[in-house]
Amino acid sequence: MSGYTVSGVLRDGRSGETLLGATVWCDDLATGVSTNNFGFYSLTLPEGQHELTFSFIGYQPKQHTVNGTKRLDVKLNAGVALGEAVVATGAARKLEEQVQMSRIEVPIDQIRALPAIGGEVDLLKALQWLPGVQSGGEGTTGLYVRGGSPDQNLMLLDGVPLYNVNHLFGFFSVFNADAVKSMSLTKGGFPARFGGRLSSILEVNLKDGHMSEYHIDGTVSLIASKVTVEGPLVKDKASFMLSGRRTYIDLLAKPLIWALNATSDGFRTDPAYFFQDFNGKIHWRLGERDRLYFSAFNSLDDFGIATSDRTTEDNGDYTETQADLGLDWRNAIQAIRWAHEWGPRLFSNTTLLRTRYRFNTGAELGEERSEGGNVTSERFAALYRSGITDLGARHDFEFTPRPEHVVRFGASYTRHAFEPGATSLQLEASEENRLDTLLGSTPIGSNEWFAYAEDEWEIGEHVKVNLGAHGAVLAVGGERYASLQPRLACSFILPDRSAIKLSFAQMAQFVNLLTNEGLSLPTDLWVPSTERIRPQQSTQYAAGWARTYGDWEVSLEGYYKDMDGLLSYKEGASFVFGLESDWQDQVVQGEGRSYGFEVFVQRKVGDTKGWIGYTLSKTERRFDDLNSGRWFPFTYDRRHDVSLVVTHMFDEAWTGSLAWVFGTGRALTLPESVYTTFLPSTTWPLTLEVEVPSERNAYRMSPYHRLDLSMTRTLVGDKGSRQLVLSIYNAYNNLNPFFAQTSVQDDGTPVIREYGIFPIIPSVSWRVTF
Repeated sequence: MSGYTVSGVLRDGRSGETLLGATVWCDDLATGVSTNNFGFYSLTLPEGQHELTFSFIGYQPKQHTVNGTKRLDVKLNAGVALGEAVVATGAARKLEEQVQMSRIEVPIDQIRALPAIGGEVDLLKALQWLPGVQSGGEGTTGLYVRGGSPDQNLMLLDGVPLYNVNHLFGFFSVFNADAVKSMSLTKGGFPARFGGRLSSILEVNLKDGHMSEYHIDGTVSLIASKVTVEGPLVKDKASFMLSGRRTYIDLLAKPLIWALNATSDGFRTDPAYFFQDFNGKIHWRLGERDRLYFSAFNSLDDFGIATSDRTTEDNGDYTETQADLGLDWRNAIQAIRWAHEWGPRLFSNTTLLRTRYRFNTGAELGEERSEGGNVTSERFAALYRSGITDLGARHDFEFTPRPEHVVRFGASYTRHAFEPGATSLQLEASEENRLDTLLGSTPIGSNEWFAYAEDEWEIGEHVKVNLGAHGAVLAVGGERYASLQPRLACSFILPDRSAIKLSFAQMAQFVNLLTNEGLSLPTDLWVPSTERIRPQQSTQYAAGWARTYGDWEVSLEGYYKDMDGLLSYKEGASFVFGLESDWQDQVVQGEGRSYGFEVFVQRKVGDTKGWIGYTLSKTERRFDDLNSGRWFPFTYDRRHDVSLVVTHMFDEAWTGSLAWVFGTGRALTLPESVYTTFLPSTTWPLTLEVEVPSERNAYRMSPYHRLDLSMTRTLVGDKGSRQLVLSIYNAYNNLNPFFAQTSVQDDGTPVIREYGIFPIIPSVSWRVTF
């Protein structure tokens, strides 16, 4: 194609932040491109003069006239006036013009305005209000996407996988909204550049930091406090962003605990819990075509309870017993990324990464005795730990020969180091009675490689295609697994400018999460595919329709997904196993299927924003050794799921929001009968009551529904702004079931009782930015 190429980077006019997914549009040719994850664009045009429009949601569009090859970096200014048209609809790439389907973006500013439990904004809870996404339970952050499990979601923070995204046993996520620039969720039609998980790709990108000014953003809520600092290291060349958050539940509870201990007679207790996380990023422009990024993240949850009980005799002798129980889990990631423009049409990104997840739980019991001045002591301690560490490298290329043609290719290598679980035992009773040993599963190492290529192009004016392949290899022990995963997505523009979309994707997963279906606990274990445990695999088909009506995006999608190699505990097994047992002896593998229909109506611009979502779906699983080998409903199978999310800007000072959700109750297994059996004994008969369970997940809890409300008062001054946020969680006080159990009435009738833990919860937070 003869012509010339215009390329460059789109940035925020004040901060210098790159704008991801912004649109560059040539109206006279009715063609355009979008910026990639580094804000880079490349647009090849025919000879002659053309006018380009640069636009991004929430920003004022800007026009430039071009007449030859040039580098054109553009800065867009955010729209601030009430009701201001901050994006030209004709210039933005509409939903029906994108070949990608099953992908949803929610602007971070919109998420910040949504109601939040305890005043703590949570990104993953916002995603639970999207069609095709289920929550793990009341108040939790687990994501169950199109019938998948939490381990089947690839969580990427600046391109680096995170293996645990939960604080407070799953009630909050580790993502700090104040440090995040953008977020997107892909549920199907996966492009070839993504792999390693079966169900979804969550991309979270951190802020780069302000290039010209120093800013501080601080928030105090009922749950935690957080502060974000950003600014230039070298003005207009290098920037930094630092963000920290910590809860103070332990600090607020200490005076009450001290008061209770002061009134007790010899017995003392000291419970404690806190979580904290840290995000950091440095962005350095090495030159016009080179940028260097360093990203770091660290999170910690620490829970424990210590007790002591001292009994003192009249003669001064005493006996004191101590018990100390605790658990902690932590994440840490580091990444260096080099973005390079080889020319106006070729862009690459090189990533070196490290990610680590650790979990520890332990107990220590001790007793100290004083008799006649002689003091003796005994101590027993047990510590269980598990974790995973990845070291990896990745190289990605993006080549744009024409606006309607993009080629992407790349390769990656990851070294996995698994610690599936080890128990350390220590006993100190006397010189003769001592024990110090380590038992449990042996650490496992594996090597994973993948390479991919994808080609996206337009056929005429009405057909767009993305065709690709993802090839992966896993080497573990003496076994080698290879997987070739084809990907295809098509879009057909209809005469009324709506689009029919189709997609097909095969996925393979070489890491597995052993979990008990319930709370998302840190005791869930990451384990690899091995010689005995085959990789998980899935095939997903999807078809949909999309159209934009003014500011409203409307999409309808249906999907069918087959899954194989799913992992589950055997009946009665748990993460502790036996002292000498191998985790591979405690699990079974099976298959699953999920199919459904989704409706999504979204508005991202204007004074009133939000979405309406509906999902009709069914998810089942089958294991040879569970439920007599018959299909059974997945625990988080929901037939119906409805969500309504609205934010409205009343004026420059007041913004309100609401979120209402309704879902079919969670499936569960309950005892259906009880019988008594006699155990043999040499002295007297022993009886044991045995519960007979129903078929697996044969019962359901009551439907789940909840309304959350929020009002935000914003005061803008010369040096910054202040925000007072008032939120109500569960506004009409519906005590949704958290768990259920059976009991027997006096007349012998069995009944099912449901228990909720979250009533109406008001909260307040205060945010200051300067």
